[in-house]
Amino acid sequence: MSKLVNKLQSYYREEEGTYLIEIKLNQLQQVFNSLDPSPFLDRDLDDNAENYIINSVDDFPLNTPLKLVFYLPSNEQNTARHLLPAALHNYFDYRQQGEQRKLRTIWRQGRISLIIGLSFLFVCLSLSELISRFGSDTFIHFLEEGLLISGWVALWRPLEIFLYEWWPVSHQQKIFAKLAYIPMEIRLLEEPSTPDSFR
Repeated sequence: MSKLVNKLQSYYREEEGTYLIEIKLNQLQQVFNSLDPSPFLDRDLDDNAENYIINSVDDFPLNTPLKLVFYLPSNEQNTARHLLPAALHNYFDYRQQGEQRKLRTIWRQGRISLIIGLSFLFVCLSLSELISRFGSDTFIHFLEEGLLISGWVALWRPLEIFLYEWWPVSHQQKIFAKLAYIPMEIRLLEEPSTPDSFR
């Protein structure tokens, strides 16, 4: 755990027990997708900004206190304070709801796949039992084994869903849920930044 803390402290500053995800910008528009014509509150984020924010949050355990800090020139301060927190919270809440819907779809597919898989396994076991009554030569034994293998293979898809497929979506949903309510602060940019200074 101490190694993780040391690593995080080398990348992120800490203030009063809260780690800062810092983004330096020359203009507020750099945060948003320039091709999206929607008003600020409904606009998509710029891909670089979104990836930086999500990856930064993913660096930490989910229960770690975090704060987004945006550094902007003085002429952008009022607009940023008025629009940026609501725009980002709305955006990540929308993304969180999307992941939640995706997760519900995965669970529904898992349940349907499990019902189909178990039904097919039951049919295969029944046929295998029926075939075994016709004798015990090599061909009969081959058919029995083939039916058993086919029945168990049919369960692979539901097992894949319940064991592996859901948790990356669940993790992403938790990240978006955290970002939908993350504290945010606008600070004065002391010197001009490079066009994409997501740091």
